[in-house]
Amino acid sequence: MITPTWVQFGYLVVAVCFILALKGLSSPKTARRGNLIGAAGAVVAVVIVFFAAPLDHVLPILLAIAVGTAIGVIGANRVKMTGMPQLVALFNGVGGGAAAIIALVELGALADHHPPAFDLIATAFTILVGSISFAGSIVTFLKLQEWMTTRPVTFLGYPIAYVACLVAALGAAVGVVLVPSVAVGGLLTLLGLALGVLLVLPVGGADVPIVISLLNAFTGLSVAATGYVFENLLLLVAGTLVGAAGTLLTILMARAMGRSLFSTLFGALRGGSTLGATTASDRPVRSAGPTDVAIMLGYANRVIIVPGYGLAVAQAQHTLHQLVEVLQQRGTRVDYAIHPVAGRMPGHMNVLLAEAQVPYQQLKEMTEINGEFGQADVVLVVGANDVVNPAAETDPKAPIYGMPILKVNQARQVVFMKRSMRPGFAGIENELLFAPTTTLLFGDAKDTMSKLLAEVKSL
Repeated sequence: MITPTWVQFGYLVVAVCFILALKGLSSPKTARRGNLIGAAGAVVAVVIVFFAAPLDHVLPILLAIAVGTAIGVIGANRVKMTGMPQLVALFNGVGGGAAAIIALVELGALADHHPPAFDLIATAFTILVGSISFAGSIVTFLKLQEWMTTRPVTFLGYPIAYVACLVAALGAAVGVVLVPSVAVGGLLTLLGLALGVLLVLPVGGADVPIVISLLNAFTGLSVAATGYVFENLLLLVAGTLVGAAGTLLTILMARAMGRSLFSTLFGALRGGSTLGATTASDRPVRSAGPTDVAIMLGYANRVIIVPGYGLAVAQAQHTLHQLVEVLQQRGTRVDYAIHPVAGRMPGHMNVLLAEAQVPYQQLKEMTEINGEFGQADVVLVVGANDVVNPAAETDPKAPIYGMPILKVNQARQVVFMKRSMRPGFAGIENELLFAPTTTLLFGDAKDTMSKLLAEVKSL
């Protein structure tokens, strides 16, 4: 069927919108505009398909669009910034699942028309990868939401189960090509779902950002394959963009964390497990109250703030920004040190601080700020843990070993704001908490930060 000229032109406009959206998302200054451009392109794409394609079930389609729009709008408005990684994981999983379902339905139509082998290969690829993305994203969501343990999960015979499932899935994919049928496609779907669960279960909390990015790439690739099967140029372009961007981001994330992508995903096949501490330590630490910490900050010439996910959970970023402004008015030089995986996904901490109107020029990336910790009088760690844990450099058995960290331990004094002595997301103890230069300030971050702000103002 020849595609009308107006549809081809519309697809071109939408493709340009998606490219401009990715370009805009590359910088916090233009991210909002890029997101709006991408959303506008998606709306135009839906409208074009609705009016260009021969539709036999208009009412169910309109109902599906209405329900999906309502869920998306309500969900996006109600979810807090701290829950954004979970929302991204869910949306990503829905995309992969949708691609797999569409390919499975299309397989029933292809089976009766003796399609080219490559069409069947693309269909099998979409079913398998889309199913893996869906199941893996659901497990990732459960880990991020802490509805299941964030520690690596393995069991006796896990390597055998994983390899057997992988071999069976590849065999089912070959079966789809040789004997195309919905039954074989359904088996491939089930094996893909099981493979997605087995893929993500042994991934520890510290490596979840890498997995989010990788599953995003999987979804993009499955959508691109769907575009090939349907001969839809727009799906092909959009899926390729998402797949390529997700793959590049995964590589960059793995490098930022000093990780091997292969060992992150398949390390459990060796039978090992990197499980850290799960209970609070009873070792003695040095603690202080807001008044003592305020004096430390008040007489400091150079202060570096290390924000973490705990800051966002307590919604203390606005009070922290006020504290920084007061210190700057007193002549103190203050910067924020941002680890590449601060928060629960790439760029998460930047967005949280931007929400509090923190000037972007105050945010210093790890490679830029690490050389300055030695000159800092005080480093205030708020809600961060794993990204400043020296075990990443000193303990080969630690699950975060090899991950580049912020060199907080080089500062003259370190103040840790913590609710308790519980380990971080990676589930291991932080030796920095017991260092002679470290002082702990216990309490809810928002409440304690308010008290600290009041004490600094009174100096």
